[in-house]
Amino acid sequence: MEMMKSRKAISPVIATVILVAVAITIAVAVSYWMSGISSSYTKFEKVEIQTAICGVKDATNGWTITLALKNSGTSSATISNVFINDQAAQLGVAVTDITLLELGSDVPTTGTTIASGGTADIEVYIGPTFSSSGTSINIKLHSAGGMDYIKLLELV
Repeated sequence: MEMMKSRKAISPVIATVILVAVAITIAVAVSYWMSGISSSYTKFEKVEIQTAICGVKDATNGWTITLALKNSGTSSATISNVFINDQAAQLGVAVTDITLLELGSDVPTTGTTIASGGTADIEVYIGPTFSSSGTSINIKLHSAGGMDYIKLLELV
């Protein structure tokens, strides 16, 4: 019996430190595991308008705007509509003197799709009656995912 009295257990402080260390280790492991699972379900599109170049289209002083796009998101993005000062531009159809010259081969039914990390170019023609040189215009790209990407440009 005396042998049992001489043996001592771990102190409560050391036991608490060990339990906390184990709990933190398990929490970190579960956190890394959950972030790996959630990242596969949280894909997003992010289209950047890298450049917007405005040039004179022809002798009647219309403008051609060339937009260089890049999708830096983790999911593909489909540009379905282009708006100039909140007026829709349609492929080959003049809408108040705005004509969308090029928006990919699948337009107008599905839009142009930009893969993750991919690039695309869009050209828009604005006729001379729409605005004059020095006018600022608002270009808005609308994606099939519901996102809007806006660029302000001055006609030169």
